[in-house]
Amino acid sequence: MVFTETGTEIALHAGTSCSSGTCGAGIAQNPVQSLTPEDQRMLAAFRPETVEAAVKKTIETYKLFSYTDKILVACSGGKDSTVILHMLKKFGYAIEAITVNAHIGCYTDENLRNLREMCAKIDVKLHEISFRKEFGKSLCYIQSILKAKGYDYKNCHTCGVLRRYLLNKYSKPLHPDVIVTGHNLDDEAQAVMMNLFRGNLQVCARIGPKTGMVHDSKTDHNSATKKKFVQRVKPLYFVRESDVVKYSKLHNFPVYYGECPCSSDTYRREMKDMFKSFGEQRDEVKEHIIKSFISISEPLKAHFMQAEGGAIQECLICGEPSSKDICNTCALLAKLRDNKIIKS
Repeated sequence: MVFTETGTEIALHAGTSCSSGTCGAGIAQNPVQSLTPEDQRMLAAFRPETVEAAVKKTIETYKLFSYTDKILVACSGGKDSTVILHMLKKFGYAIEAITVNAHIGCYTDENLRNLREMCAKIDVKLHEISFRKEFGKSLCYIQSILKAKGYDYKNCHTCGVLRRYLLNKYSKPLHPDVIVTGHNLDDEAQAVMMNLFRGNLQVCARIGPKTGMVHDSKTDHNSATKKKFVQRVKPLYFVRESDVVKYSKLHNFPVYYGECPCSSDTYRREMKDMFKSFGEQRDEVKEHIIKSFISISEPLKAHFMQAEGGAIQECLICGEPSSKDICNTCALLAKLRDNKIIKS
């Protein structure tokens, strides 16, 4: 099997890693959806100030950041990160944006154009990171090679591992106090259930409005934790996805509302379908899940903090923070390059 990567498109002589097989073909022709009559009826009763109030409450309650902090917003060009980028700018926080381009054909091309437009409009500096510049390959090409070698990783797994690595690596030289992500209530309810179904309580302990189990002290900017890991926070944690969509459409943000073409075979998609099966009760179910999880999250963190000794390790290969001797990114890249990992 021979693979060829050319320009911004992926040419696979035999097979494709994209679940849809299209890499987002056709997205650029219809990037931003206009308001339908149904949208207009839906937005007539929508109050954006309630969403903004919920975000402000989350920031204050969980002490996510302050007006003296430098805030880096991780943006994809999608609705969630665009909404929180707009809100934080509106609230008067000192923000910059950072994006990781996985080069998923037209899908990421259009999202990046939309993000650049948004940042220019609200006067926010944008930092761009590229899979190709860092790894020499796009996500789809990486997945194709892994698949040919017999590794059955889901697209979102590979993308998530590499994105998180790049975000932490390239945010540190910018010296932010926190990285803001656009995860909403629906995303987090899905994450809780996915980890419970898989028996990953330790992973559950790392999620919440603030990610991880070691939260850096704002009074110690020279701490080892600060140097290794940039705290990630989620101001949209208690905001429904449906409200994020309404807020975005009300403001006519340049956003494509479709799904990533590489995400159709993921476990998260199964979780979404499960919640849909609850019908009109699905929003209430998700809110109950998050409320219950929050009530046990601190004891859960404390338990695993004690078990792990409270320290963040460094990957023996790249030096980035890791819960293991070899971080997930280096383990993945070793398989990609056929390298053997030898622990020292």
